[in-house]
Amino acid sequence: MTTDIDLIAPQLADFVTGLGHDDIPDDVRARARYLILDAVGIALASTQYDFAHRTLTALSGFGAGDGHVIGFGTRLPLRDAVMMNGLLVHGLDYDDTHVAGVIHATAAAFPAALGVAADRHLSGRELLSGFIAGMEVSTRLGSVAKGGFHQVGFHPTGILSVFACAMIAGRLTGLNAAQLADAQGIALSMAAGSMEFLQDGAWTKRMHPGWAGVGGITAAAMAKAGFVGPKAVYEGRFGLFPIYLDKEHMAAVDMSLATAGLGESWEINNVAVKPIPACHFTHACADAAIALRADYGLKPEDIASIRAFVPEGVHKTVCEPIETKQTPQNSYDAQFSIPWAVASGLLYGRFGLADLSQEALNDTVTLALAGKVTCEDYPNAPFPKYYSGEVIVTLKDGRILTHREEVNRGNPDRPLSNDEIAAKFWENATTAVSADRATKILDAVLAMDDLEDADTLAALLAGNSV
Repeated sequence: MTTDIDLIAPQLADFVTGLGHDDIPDDVRARARYLILDAVGIALASTQYDFAHRTLTALSGFGAGDGHVIGFGTRLPLRDAVMMNGLLVHGLDYDDTHVAGVIHATAAAFPAALGVAADRHLSGRELLSGFIAGMEVSTRLGSVAKGGFHQVGFHPTGILSVFACAMIAGRLTGLNAAQLADAQGIALSMAAGSMEFLQDGAWTKRMHPGWAGVGGITAAAMAKAGFVGPKAVYEGRFGLFPIYLDKEHMAAVDMSLATAGLGESWEINNVAVKPIPACHFTHACADAAIALRADYGLKPEDIASIRAFVPEGVHKTVCEPIETKQTPQNSYDAQFSIPWAVASGLLYGRFGLADLSQEALNDTVTLALAGKVTCEDYPNAPFPKYYSGEVIVTLKDGRILTHREEVNRGNPDRPLSNDEIAAKFWENATTAVSADRATKILDAVLAMDDLEDADTLAALLAGNSV
């Protein structure tokens, strides 16, 4: 029988309430600032896309408020601003991924922390420590499932981030440990995120991190007011893991990972920053194709067939149905397509935002090459530790060319440096703002520990005055 002492929610609540800013190692705080910088750059770039403008139109219909929307200068009520900012960070699928948890943790945690800290005029230190606390929660919860959520049709970022956002909002609004445990129980009824978007390139995945922020902030407010949530949030008969996973994937669950190493090891160090604006599962094959082009200068008319090898656990996301993946109808289809990633890499030596435009998607040469790509299981794949990939090209003259990427670029064992993250921020941010403003934003984010009022940072990111 599980006792209150064994339950996960109270342990996570104790960790979040007891974590002091100075308890967090300097290198963890530094990496967290760069993860936030990466998120801000992507959010700014997202303001140039139709999905962002349509979402802002919808949310603006609920009225104005004090919350800052990154890059737009619009002011919305707190929860709507968090919703919008989460969508902007995740909108291009260029944001970071915690490898073992297979979760886009920053896309939910940062907008929630920024929104609540700015709303309450808390310091940059409080914003940063709240963000880190939330990241440690969602990434560990993701690790418990060992990639199982994707296999049964749920998006872990939406399902799990609501708990992290409840913790962040609760910490920043002064909840005690008992209230934070209740907040997690309340959030259990708000966890949501379907993978059905994969079937037709729908936009819904983009909203999952922001919606998690809305739910988390709501859950924390209700808990603070005395609303009671269930106790066995994660492990109960109808708790998170038993109801969101089938029997097969429930059998692989390791509940101990939810609390393992809290305050001693830091999962932020296991967050992978994306070098490519697409699902992380496509990266190794994209890089393998790019390497083959660089080595052999391939021409599409010389290629007879292409075999792409990826871990069995990612097929449903980036390989199926193969007909759809070979002929993506929109950018989201392409971002979750191994055939498109491989074709782009072989043809152009890259897989970037330019390869996701409608003009690129209509290119007959790329479509023809993508149609030659089939997917197979990567042998003995070390998934989810690595999102491995291999590409084998058979030429019409009979030659067979191959390149394997065992450890995907950006993985914690092959990380992007902080300088590379700053360069990525610059490339993304300057698609939307001037170089001068991008410099000010970069400097402010990296100096967050010294910031007296988080509202100053939120206003800078939005382009508002305070």
